Amino acid sequence: MAERGDESLVHTLKKVAAVLKQSEIPFALGGSFAVYAHGGHSSEHDVDFLIREADVERALEALVAAGFVAQRPPEDWLVKVFDDGRMVDLIHRPIETPVTEETFADTVIRPVDAIHMPVLSATQLMVHKLLSFSQHYCDFARGLPLARSLREQIDWERVRKETQHSPYAEAFLVLLDRLEVVPAVGTQPGEGTS
Repeated sequence: MAERGDESLVHTLKKVAAVLKQSEIPFALGGSFAVYAHGGHSSEHDVDFLIREADVERALEALVAAGFVAQRPPEDWLVKVFDDGRMVDLIHRPIETPVTEETFADTVIRPVDAIHMPVLSATQLMVHKLLSFSQHYCDFARGLPLARSLREQIDWERVRKETQHSPYAEAFLVLLDRLEVVPAVGTQPGEGTS
């Protein structure tokens, strides 16, 4: 984790995970640290945890009791906690889809700086990234490192299926195909990539 450049943020991530574990609140690590946990490259410097909406109040109570400061932003799909100014997002509705037991079933236990925790699958991380693209936010440069570094772990057929309604996702997948980052539709993993 040294290359992340912010050891204090890693410490905050570990503290949040420990509190959620001790409080028996189901969670999954998402965002840039999840990409890193899968061995990928990420240029973002934030911490995202996914929790169920039904667990938001309990999570906030436990984290405030552990010394965090809670904040309820205007966005209705997450809450935030702060650890000495370091922000952690607790997201209960990423990409307008509620966090459910199925979300937690789509995780892998990975060590993150010596603490094992559930991490969103590489496939789900890619789906979330593609569905975050819109007419207001469409920065493909932020999705390319994820796609390149985790491409062997991603079920690209599932990504195509789950994002087929988004023209922005479709455009990004065409770009990945043209750059030979992912196999063309209908090829087996390992074929058609460089």
